[in-house]
Amino acid sequence: MIVVENLSKHFGGIKAVDNVSLSIAPGSITGLIGPNGAGKTTLFNVIAGLYKPTSGRVLLDGQDITGLPPHDLFARGMLRTFQIAHEFSTLTVRENLMLVPGGQSGERLMDAWLRPARVRAEEVELRRKADEVIEFLQISQVAGELAGNLSGGQKKLLELGRTMMVDAKIVFLDEVGAGVNRTLLRTIGDAIQRLNRERGYTFCMIEHDMDFISRLCDPVIVMAEGTVLATGTAEEVRANDEVIEAYLGTGLKNRPRAGAVS
Repeated sequence: MIVVENLSKHFGGIKAVDNVSLSIAPGSITGLIGPNGAGKTTLFNVIAGLYKPTSGRVLLDGQDITGLPPHDLFARGMLRTFQIAHEFSTLTVRENLMLVPGGQSGERLMDAWLRPARVRAEEVELRRKADEVIEFLQISQVAGELAGNLSGGQKKLLELGRTMMVDAKIVFLDEVGAGVNRTLLRTIGDAIQRLNRERGYTFCMIEHDMDFISRLCDPVIVMAEGTVLATGTAEEVRANDEVIEAYLGTGLKNRPRAGAVS
């Protein structure tokens, strides 16, 4: 679904992403890991249209989308979440979800004046869909709560819910587990797996929790110093000496157990 070819993003003399090539298969949950400063979020930002690449290109379903702005990519079914949730804090959870689909009749003043019945009908349908998403994510108890009052984990679930309000092809998740307690993290993981299995969502996720990555992701791509270091299953990359070196700065003499990579 996604093909990245020789992609680079430089900030002055800093090569944040350096000649990266990778692919994300349709229907997969692909993990992207690496130590801090490896270039993971910069790569996400280039793919998602927040940054224009220095060189290289990105393909979505065989079409060149390099440098397209985020709203164009949104319309093509590419969505991304952020490490820090970007909710509308003074609106309820339900209202946050209802805002997502673009091109609503109520956004146009003439429709609001001349076609109020159409606007009301759309709002009824949006509310129905939002309530369906809320039930799917098991957050009915906070449906009417202001989004700014949610816990960190509930805000991450709300971010995931936004992707369900449109026909997403691929969703890029940036540290969806950061700051989330273990119980909510299991709920988030279950929702991702259900969306993948039942609705055909393709995911690519940055994450530092290797247990979470191991549960959800195959394949796992490892980045270090702006380049792709290794690709494989979670167990394969955990046992890779170059990956261990990149994370811990230790060689074979002090090799830790495979599960120590995080």
